[in-house]
Amino acid sequence: MLSIFNTLNREKEEFSSIEPGKVRMYVCGMTVYDYCHLGHARVLVTFDVVARWLRAAGYEVTYVRNITDIDDKIIRRAAESGESVRTLTDRFIAAMHEDCDALGVLRPEHEPRATDFVPQMQSMISRLEARGLAYLAGNRDVCYSVRKFEGYGRLSGKSLDDLRAGERVDVAADKQDPLDFVLWKHAREDEPEEVKWSSPWGAGRPGWHIECSAMSSELLGAHFDIHGGGQDLQFPHHENEIAQSEGANGCTFVNYWMHNGFVRVDNEKMSKSLGNFFTIRDVLKRFDAEVLRFFIVRAHYRSPLNYSDAHLEDARNALDRLYTALKILPADAAPVEADFDASHGQRFAAAMDDDFNTAEAVAVLFDLAGEVNRTRSVEQALQLRALGSVIGLLQRDPTSYLQAAANGQLGVLEAAEIETRIALRAAAKKARDFAQADRIRAELLEAGVVLEDGAQGTVWRRA
Repeated sequence: MLSIFNTLNREKEEFSSIEPGKVRMYVCGMTVYDYCHLGHARVLVTFDVVARWLRAAGYEVTYVRNITDIDDKIIRRAAESGESVRTLTDRFIAAMHEDCDALGVLRPEHEPRATDFVPQMQSMISRLEARGLAYLAGNRDVCYSVRKFEGYGRLSGKSLDDLRAGERVDVAADKQDPLDFVLWKHAREDEPEEVKWSSPWGAGRPGWHIECSAMSSELLGAHFDIHGGGQDLQFPHHENEIAQSEGANGCTFVNYWMHNGFVRVDNEKMSKSLGNFFTIRDVLKRFDAEVLRFFIVRAHYRSPLNYSDAHLEDARNALDRLYTALKILPADAAPVEADFDASHGQRFAAAMDDDFNTAEAVAVLFDLAGEVNRTRSVEQALQLRALGSVIGLLQRDPTSYLQAAANGQLGVLEAAEIETRIALRAAAKKARDFAQADRIRAELLEAGVVLEDGAQGTVWRRA
């Protein structure tokens, strides 16, 4: 039976879907004004794995991951680059999809853009206003009246008094209370017309928090199963979503809240000011995309994830070991379904049912790889590949993977040149010039190429 750590109640809970056999899940996606970074990669991969396991467990999943394509940063970046907001956001949405494809992240069933749901946002704001939870502030923004919503702070564990004294509270004279947040932003004269929508409160645009409440309710209903996102969104964004959605709809918003842990770089917070800020594309210049996915998956999603070159190298070496075990598969071996009744399958499923414990599931893969290496069992190798597929790993040809490197390059040596040197080495060995054969092996190793001699001849892989 699947259990999920529910951030709302701060404990693992047995999962029970609202509708038997079906799961509706919403995850806060990207604000598309720049390329996706490592923190985004973790969110993307984490909830891709969640959706994959729910499907493997037999659920029909409706997964929604939104795109925020209207925001102060987007408007500012578009002005800096001399392009329209739509052109900028289209460009970075395309880049995000390229990153997702590289990481093996499947498309969600719905990927709504905020700008396509402005009428639904306005409708929700009107309902909040009618219920006395929203008001027109002195600066003509529409704000949410936090103190009028009973239970505000449940998700974050913060009391109103704590929040009132906190540094994160935005104090504005036009608000009735410093805790109140913006639902609708009144248009500024210096903003482009494409970010201004007519409304009952005058021209303007939605606040950030209302976007997710409106899109999730429209696509999944007022009450759905799982809401996910990064730990940084727990407060204020997700806290505000609860207030908006339950305030407008008069019912429970979400049953299970999931938050993945932070990504740190060399044990420091990732920050542009510290010079340790990495986009997905930066990392993929040096490491294979599946290595990055494996690096994320082999840690539990709630634990902190510490990025460093050494940790990525270690992840690459570990993934190499799994692919090496798959080398016994015939080239024409057809994929099989994972057998969850078999010993390793049962352990794998138990790990994933324990709050999506991919760290333990990956440990099962290594145990199975060890058995494959000992027994040379094709059946067990097929099971290894099948279990890997459940979390989006081990689906490439093993030899192709082991010979590949970041961006498909292998240092300065092309595959054809490597094969030529292997042939020269074979000729040297045949002529009993073992010194020359050893020199060629050493030169290739220096270039990052490992030779493996076997009964079928010599094969190579990257070091």
